[in-house]
Amino acid sequence: MHISQQRADVRPRARGTERSLARRAELIAIGRKLFADTSYDALSMDDIARQAHVAKGLIYYYFHSKRGYYLAIIQDSVADLVTTAAGGTELPQVDRVHRTIDGYLRYAEHHQAAYRTIVSGGVGFDAEVHAVRDGVREEIVVTIAEGAYGRSDIGALARMGLLAWVCSVEGATLDWIGRPELPRDTMRDLLVKSLGGTLRAIEELDPAYPAPAAARRD
Repeated sequence: MHISQQRADVRPRARGTERSLARRAELIAIGRKLFADTSYDALSMDDIARQAHVAKGLIYYYFHSKRGYYLAIIQDSVADLVTTAAGGTELPQVDRVHRTIDGYLRYAEHHQAAYRTIVSGGVGFDAEVHAVRDGVREEIVVTIAEGAYGRSDIGALARMGLLAWVCSVEGATLDWIGRPELPRDTMRDLLVKSLGGTLRAIEELDPAYPAPAAARRD
């Protein structure tokens, strides 16, 4: 399922005013902070309303339930991450890969609470929340495939290789924002080089997917 389809599941009823859209965005921004620091089960709707300084009914009005509110928060964060990471489509293939990784790290660096929520899949096991996270992974795999191979319709081995790299990036990025000992440029270059190793391994196992010239050692 694409991110845009997922977001449609929790979009508000037609309000028709900029004020209502701004109010919804404000509630989502507040929710990002609340759910980043407190578990889903520990926050009641009364707690949320009190900390957001709004009537509880207003949250129900826009999101129908606490769960709807929570999913809207995660999906909004996901949309920001995907947009930030997948920009630069006008760039050459190799430059787009660099741009994607740099955008991904930049988002994680400046939106740490939202990034942790996305990558952790939310609180506990929630199939819908995990599906959102998996959607992010697929979007990044597609972006890297288009940058490396010029297309997104890749075979199972190539896809699995790129997915494994994306999952390793998630873990490394979580550690990096928690202990930012490396500058972002250095972290980006490290991830780019590790991607080069992944692309070479994919080529070795499936020559139909040759690594781009920039990923070669020779």
